[in-house]
Amino acid sequence: MNKPNSKKTIELLHRRDAPLETVTDLSRSATKDVAAAMNGILADVFALYLKTKNFHWHMSGPHFRDYHLLLDEHADQIFAMTDPIAERVRKIGGLTLRSIGQISRTQRVLDNDAEYVEPLDMLAELAEDNKNLAAGLREAHNVCDEHRDVATASLIEVWIDETERRTWFLFEATRRRN
Repeated sequence: MNKPNSKKTIELLHRRDAPLETVTDLSRSATKDVAAAMNGILADVFALYLKTKNFHWHMSGPHFRDYHLLLDEHADQIFAMTDPIAERVRKIGGLTLRSIGQISRTQRVLDNDAEYVEPLDMLAELAEDNKNLAAGLREAHNVCDEHRDVATASLIEVWIDETERRTWFLFEATRRRN
């Protein structure tokens, strides 16, 4: 029979009262660096998601249907990144974004609050934002490589490919015939 003050019981009680501390073999420095890089990506992804939906909602013109559907597809893909990013930060023992305010203080994707934006300007702006997100993902991958966090790096590789595909589609949609 276990004694109420056994070492195991004390350890379990301590875990219940401990702040969010996830066990990982990564160093504290690695957790801090990777979490910071991924929280920057997460803020950018949320900002890009909302901007993509904004342009989706406010699309107009002769290619409305095609662009509207394209941006809806892109927004779904972008939003699908959010949970895996945040959960990865938690898996390695980091803390993740907790509010819209924190997102706005962290994001590098610029908002567009204009009442009207020409359709091709919307697509060009999103192409540039996706290109910049790919660059940010590569920077985050370098941080993961530095700390030997292959699991986060592996996720990032998929997101780079998806982001480059969105950039390509948006670029091609804005090309003018010569």
